[in-house]
Amino acid sequence: MADPIHQFQIHSIVPAQFMGLDVSFTNASLWMILSIFAAGGFMTLAMRRKSIVPGRMQVMAEMLYDMIGGLVKSNIGPEGSRYFPFIFTLFMMVLMGNMLGLTPHSFTFTSHVIVTVGLALSVFFMVIIMGLLRHGIHFFKLFVPSGVPWFFYFLLVPIEIVSYFARPMTHGLRLFANMMAGHIMLKVFASFSVAMASAGLLGAAAGLIPMTINAGLLCFELLIAFLQAYVFAILACIYLKDTVEIAH
Repeated sequence: MADPIHQFQIHSIVPAQFMGLDVSFTNASLWMILSIFAAGGFMTLAMRRKSIVPGRMQVMAEMLYDMIGGLVKSNIGPEGSRYFPFIFTLFMMVLMGNMLGLTPHSFTFTSHVIVTVGLALSVFFMVIIMGLLRHGIHFFKLFVPSGVPWFFYFLLVPIEIVSYFARPMTHGLRLFANMMAGHIMLKVFASFSVAMASAGLLGAAAGLIPMTINAGLLCFELLIAFLQAYVFAILACIYLKDTVEIAH
């Protein structure tokens, strides 16, 4: 059986060194750029005509736009409109990364924890920066639960701080784990089909079972690819709400 982990290996396409650091252009870099072009190209083509009676692509683009707009408004509030471009860009990049990763001979960069946690860190630092700019020192009230006796602060404040700084890890690990697990399952069942097909006529007939399962898993992974991008955007909105309304 082919190694199911091999599909996650990063390979250099254009090797490069800078001040002793490896800054090579890799397959991960390539597919990140392709996802950006795919997202930009899709939205450009879909909204090029802006017809009163929209075509299929325009309907899809408008649905995505309205969905993320509603997501931002319902989770952050009316003042969250300033974050819409950021959330929409984040959603489209993750969505295209997930979707393109399901095409043959592609690379799923969202299955790498350094990428997903990096995206989560961009949300984390935006919350801190925007929170301090908007609320100043009062932003740190986020770590002080209201309505509890003061002597509990020695216990609750450290818990709140640890919970807050764990956000980027939990935010990024959720996407990474789901995408990696799904692609490993697809690879395993595909390998079963190939192995059985090489075992003669009876094996080829039996190989139809894992092939059918794999086809079902692929459809399921398309749904998961969308849902994980949606969940990633939801969590980003929930975290960014702290810049508008301090929870505690």
